[in-house]
Amino acid sequence: MFSNLRRVVRRSYRRAVDLSHPSRSPLGSAVVNCVIYREGVRQDDCAEVEEALRRVRKSGDGFVWIGLHEPSTSELAGLAELFGLHPLAVEDAVNAHQRPKVERYDDTLFSVFKTVRYVEHEELTAASEVVETGELMAFTGQDFIITIRHGGRGTLGPVREELEAAPERLANGPAAVLHAMADHVVDDYVAVTDAVQNDIDAVETAVFSEDGGRGDAGRIYQLKRELLELRRAVAPLSRPLQQLATQPIPVIPPESRAYFRNVADHLTRATEQIGAYDNLLDSILQAHLAQVTVAQNEDMRKITAWAAIVAVPTMVCGVYGMNFDHMPELHWTYGYPLVLGVMALACFVIHRGFRRNGWL
Repeated sequence: MFSNLRRVVRRSYRRAVDLSHPSRSPLGSAVVNCVIYREGVRQDDCAEVEEALRRVRKSGDGFVWIGLHEPSTSELAGLAELFGLHPLAVEDAVNAHQRPKVERYDDTLFSVFKTVRYVEHEELTAASEVVETGELMAFTGQDFIITIRHGGRGTLGPVREELEAAPERLANGPAAVLHAMADHVVDDYVAVTDAVQNDIDAVETAVFSEDGGRGDAGRIYQLKRELLELRRAVAPLSRPLQQLATQPIPVIPPESRAYFRNVADHLTRATEQIGAYDNLLDSILQAHLAQVTVAQNEDMRKITAWAAIVAVPTMVCGVYGMNFDHMPELHWTYGYPLVLGVMALACFVIHRGFRRNGWL
C-alpha cells in the first residue's frame, strides 16, 4: 500500500514536460528551436540559424541556443561548418551511444550526458524494464550552445522554462544553460535512484516472507541488470563534472564552477546510493539462495523420513511374502492382524521420532 502511495505522489510531483515544440519541426529539420537571449531575456525565435548567429555576433551581446533532436550527418554538417565544430565531436553527436564525457576542442566544449527515466510498473517481474536511458549532448561556445537530444526522453523544455523564469541565471551565458542541463540530468539520477528503492524493498520483503520467495531469483537478477544500466549512466559522469568544477575552461566563467561543484555533490550521492543498492541486492540474492538450499534440505529430510517409515512394512511384507512352510505364526488365527498391528506400531514410533527431531 505504501509503495503504491509513493508512486502516486511521485507521479503528481513529476516535472511538467514542455510540449510546445514537436520532436521534429514542420520543415523536417532536426532543429527543434533556435532562440536568442540577451542579458538573460528571451528575444525572439529565429527560423534561420545563420541569421540568429549573425545578429548575436553583430551586436556583440547575448547568445543563441539551438535545440536539436536526433540530427543526421547532413543536418549537423551545416551547423558544424557554421560554428566551427570539430569533426570528431560531430561524429560522436550523430552516432550517439557515447559515455558521459567533457571534451575541449579549441574554444568549444563538447559534453555528453546520459539521461535516465524510471519506468512505472505495477509489479516487478523477471522481464520488467525499470530504467530507460537516453542521451543529451551540448556544444558550448562563447556566444552559442547547441543541445542535441537522442531518444524519446530527456526533453529540455522544463530546463528552458526554469531558466527563462530566472533571467539573472541566463545572463551568465551558455555556461548557465550547460549547468542547468547537468543539474536537470543529475536530479533525474537522484529521483530514479530513490524510485528503485521501492523495487528493492518489494524484493527484500518477498525473499524474507513465509514462503521464502522461491520464485524471486529472476526478479533479483533483473533488478541487478537494471541497476547496472543505471550505474553505467551515472558513474562515468563524475570525472567530467569535476573537470567543469575545477579546471579553467574559457567558456565556463570562474563564478560558475561552484554551481558545477554542487551538481557533482548530488552526483556523488546518487553514485553512493547505487553502490549501496548493488551491495544490498547481493546480500538479498545470497539470502535467497541460502533459503532455497535450506528448503531443499528440509524437503530431502522429509522424503528420507517417509522412506524410512515405509521401509518397515516393506521389510515385514517382504519376509512374509517368501514361500516357506515354517513361517512365524503362519497358521495362527490372529497372526495376520498381529503382524499388521506390529507394522502400524513401528511406523507410528518412527514417525513420532522424526517429528520430535523436526524432520516431519
